[in-house]
This record gives sequence, C-alpha cells and structure tokens, in this order.
Amino acid sequence: MSASLPLISHLLELRNRLLKAVACVLLLFIGMAYWAQDIYHFVSEPLQQVLPEGTSMIAIDVTDPLFAPIKLTLFLAFFLAIPYVLYQVWAFIAPALYKHEKKLIFPLLLSSTILFYAGIAFAYFLVFPVIFGFFTSVAPEGVEIATDISTYLSFILKMFFAFGLAFEIPIAVVLLCWAGVTEADSLAAKRPYIVVAAFTIGMLLTPPDVISQTLLAVPMLLLFEIGLVVARLYSKPEQPATTE
Repeated sequence: MSASLPLISHLLELRNRLLKAVACVLLLFIGMAYWAQDIYHFVSEPLQQVLPEGTSMIAIDVTDPLFAPIKLTLFLAFFLAIPYVLYQVWAFIAPALYKHEKKLIFPLLLSSTILFYAGIAFAYFLVFPVIFGFFTSVAPEGVEIATDISTYLSFILKMFFAFGLAFEIPIAVVLLCWAGVTEADSLAAKRPYIVVAAFTIGMLLTPPDVISQTLLAVPMLLLFEIGLVVARLYSKPEQPATTE
C-alpha cells in the first residue's frame, strides 16, 4: 500500500501539470479567437503575394471559411504555449534529476523552444515565398490557380512541424552524446550517411520538388554540425569509479 502512494502522487502531479498546459493553450486560443480571420490572412500572405492577378484562394467546403481560421488559431495557441508546456515538463522531471543533469536539461529546453520557433520563422519568411513562387510559375497554360483554404492550412501546418522539428537536430545530437548512445566523433565519421538521411527526410516531409527538399536538408546539415560542436563542449562527465 505504501509503495503505491508515491506512484499515485506522481500520477496526480502529472495530471495537474497536463491540465495546466491544456489550460494555457485554451486561454491563448480564447484570447486570439476574435482575430482568427486576420491570423489566417497573415499566414496565407506568402501564397497570396504570388497568385496571378485576378485569382484568389477558395473555400470548397461550406464550413471552411469558419473552421479553417479557427483551426489555425488553435494550432497557433499551441505553438505559443510551448514554453509553458515545456516548463511543466521541466517542473515534473526536475526533482528526479541530478544537479549536473539539471544544468544541462534546462538550457536544452530553452534552446529547443527557440530552435522550434526559428524553424517556423525560417519556413514562413524564406521557404514559403520561394516554393509558392515556383509552384505558381510552373502551372500549365490555361490552368487557373485557386488554392483551397483548408488544403493550404494542412500544407503549411505540415511544413511548420517539419521545419520546427528539423531545427531540433542540435538538441537531438547533444542528448544522444550526453546519454552515451554515441559520441560526437562517431557521428562526425558518419557524415556522408547523415547527408543522405537529411535529403531523404527532406524528400519525405516536403513537396516532391528539389527546391523544397534542399531548403529543408541544408539547414538540417548545418544544424547537425552545430550540434556536434555543442556536444563536444558539453560532454557527459565521467562517473566516479566504485571500489569494492
């Protein structure tokens, strides 16, 4: 009975942390819901800027004009709540960490948040104008471009997640080296395979064109190199030898 009490207390704390994270997302969503249409217009701007004159985005489903902006606003609320969500994760696991682990984990959580936002910004400001300009320029003659707003939303959310996660590569490298799964020098020796893997991931996560794949793969490779540098600086301290 006594052994189950700590487990129950941990589960209750986990539930409370999850509820706080969900409440934060909902509060942000409620606060931004009034501007849902404006938010969607801002996010669709990279495509609207390159649409041929006289064309516009369309809504195929009768409910799309309402639910597409609402769905986007909900995802935006989650993106904005990520620092608070990660703080709840940190607060839950911190008591179980050693002092030297706390010194590493908190900076990793902070840097992972910044990198995720950087990936989204990179996709919006640099990638979208390039690929949308390319797609609209190669439309066959006589084909009128009229992108459905729901389809566009699904596309950009996929791209946001792809670039946001891709920018987490330095964190993944540091954690793998810190956990003893591999070493920085070992990863560096596998660089040719990493290059192939980066372009393969770019092919799977982006539209089937070389431009999108390259725009994802090249930052991944640069971030991989940054991860190697950081992993060498923050190598895991050796455990003291035990005496029998």
